[in-house]
Amino acid sequence: MNELAKYIDFGQGVANPGYIWNIKDVMKRAEAGEKLTIGFIGGSITQGSLSSTPQKCYAYLVYEWWVRTFPQAEFKYVNAGIGGTTSQFGVARAQDDLLDAEPDFVIAEFSVNDESTGHFEETYEGLVRKILSSKSHPALMLVHNVCYNNGASAELVHSRIARHYNIPSVSMQSTLYKALLNCRFDNRRITPDDLHPNDCGHELVSMVITKRLEQIKNTVKAEYETAKSQRAAAQPDAGAAALLPEPLTANAYEDSVRYRNYNSTPELDGFKADMSEQRDITDCFKKGYTASENGACITFKVKGSCIAVQFRKTIHKPAPVAVAVIDGDEANAVTLDANFDETWGDKLELYTLLEHGENKEHTVQIKLVKTSEADASEFYLVSIIASGR
Repeated sequence: MNELAKYIDFGQGVANPGYIWNIKDVMKRAEAGEKLTIGFIGGSITQGSLSSTPQKCYAYLVYEWWVRTFPQAEFKYVNAGIGGTTSQFGVARAQDDLLDAEPDFVIAEFSVNDESTGHFEETYEGLVRKILSSKSHPALMLVHNVCYNNGASAELVHSRIARHYNIPSVSMQSTLYKALLNCRFDNRRITPDDLHPNDCGHELVSMVITKRLEQIKNTVKAEYETAKSQRAAAQPDAGAAALLPEPLTANAYEDSVRYRNYNSTPELDGFKADMSEQRDITDCFKKGYTASENGACITFKVKGSCIAVQFRKTIHKPAPVAVAVIDGDEANAVTLDANFDETWGDKLELYTLLEHGENKEHTVQIKLVKTSEADASEFYLVSIIASGR
């Protein structure tokens, strides 16, 4: 038992009670000995940043709870966490990185990567809808992490999505952070940087989640059967997936598509495809395009009302500077500076070029406008993302 657990009021961890019976269904299948896939998608905390080993990450600890609680079942673990990424990228990669594995239970975690804005409320809704409507119709739980120095989190806007879709969610703001505010222990006991948990912090995060799973597991059978009957009566043709309500936002991001060098044919003028092998999903700077000469350009034609670009900002400086131009509108060109001022490593930068524009085929041109013989890195274009198609 974690020695700090006694200071946490785990009962306060329920941010939204939600419809728990689809999670209960997964548990009943586990009791019957089925093969089940437990999936996670999120940012660096889900990836396991600052846990001493991948097995100390909260996600793996939650997976171990399933294995330990239902020994008769066979479980597969899928971790689709990528550090420094938001739900805008999450919804674009969810199919490839998570949903192709046909998970039965999913945890989504983006509350310290997303900002508390309408934009991220919309991208988060797109992710939630994509997960719920995917082929395996997984049960979903939302996890809201927090910054431990100031309580910052996108939980407010994410919770609106949780309530709209009646999804169970749990909060670190009302549990771990509350204990810090009450001076129950020092923040350095659970995090070295006020964002990423250490092993002790990862264990506490997992406990907030598994305490809720235990509550769901122990729900009275009669309640379960009654709710299941009511659900079937209300949605007789829904099958394995409950019918989704109308979107709360404009919901342009649910259909997001990433264009990379294996699924697109842009016009290349000085750019070349990077055909090196990708190690895993966290090996982000692969399957894109590179260039180093001033004036080099690459031109895509994509359809949608929202367009974003992903490129590498690097600590290996100097690096080239490019501009992105939509539909030939040079006056509103967007600068893409590959020079990164931080020191912790290269960053996968995502920049929104167009949001809620005209839904049509657009021309997207990326052109290098500043290079030098002293450049220590090439310009790396990771992908173009089109949404609202």
